[in-house]
Amino acid sequence: MSRVVILGAGTPTPTSERFGSSHVLQLGEDFILFDCGPATTHKIVKAGLFPTQINYLFFTHHHFDHDIDYPCFLLTRWDQTINDENDLQVYGPPPTEMLTHRLIDEKEGAFAHDWIARVNHPLSQQIHVNRGGTLPRRPPSVMAKDIGPGKVHSGKDWEVTSAVADHVQPWLDSLAYRVDCQDGSIVFTGDTRPCNSVTKLAQGADVMLCMCWDDQKRMDNANISQGQCGTLGAAKTAQEAGVDKLVLVHIGPELTEPGEIKRAIQEMKEIYKGTIVFADELTSIPLQK
Repeated sequence: MSRVVILGAGTPTPTSERFGSSHVLQLGEDFILFDCGPATTHKIVKAGLFPTQINYLFFTHHHFDHDIDYPCFLLTRWDQTINDENDLQVYGPPPTEMLTHRLIDEKEGAFAHDWIARVNHPLSQQIHVNRGGTLPRRPPSVMAKDIGPGKVHSGKDWEVTSAVADHVQPWLDSLAYRVDCQDGSIVFTGDTRPCNSVTKLAQGADVMLCMCWDDQKRMDNANISQGQCGTLGAAKTAQEAGVDKLVLVHIGPELTEPGEIKRAIQEMKEIYKGTIVFADELTSIPLQK
């Protein structure tokens, strides 16, 4: 079974329905996390999954609404292991390596005090054994790698490719990702304005998760269309790429009312001829050709 579970479908502005960006892609027995925004770890569990099932994490960029739950996810996943799980593999643009180092390094890590105590205290050791683990407890081990555009990683039956996403350079590098597998292809744009690199990456994809901050006219009037997609920008990108299904995420607080959404879909359908989905958090979307 291949599917994507929408964990975070919002923006840096919290609402009762959406907050931050994060998604889990299930490809058979592999679970891959894309971004790790607010409350990602809790949302993983609410979706019926568990942090120890996830062995891969890909960051699109390092705005806080895409990475603030990284310490929580990393430490929760490590704490719940019993020493027989695979090490977490983390990929993303800089500063992915530095951020990981600053979280868990034994001498410089902001949370080193936590894992050192859990590795050494008899109570934590006993809880670990009761859970099925063996002693001695291993410190957290994460393979973190800074990457750019190109081939990123190949799994058993899947491959990840990245391309530049035009967002807030030069202050932060941003990437979009494409995953190709036996059941089809899916693109995670991350935060981006319409740009040739993302359109090329998404060519012929079955599903594209694209940011959609707000109604395009409202964004244009407020002069906030640079570096991000609105309704018509997302529709234009999907149509030019020939994507079958457009799933809108990173949805702003002004674009939540049913009437607003209905009107937005009507305008987008004048540009894009495929299926349009306004994502709700904890929604599961199958990936199929």
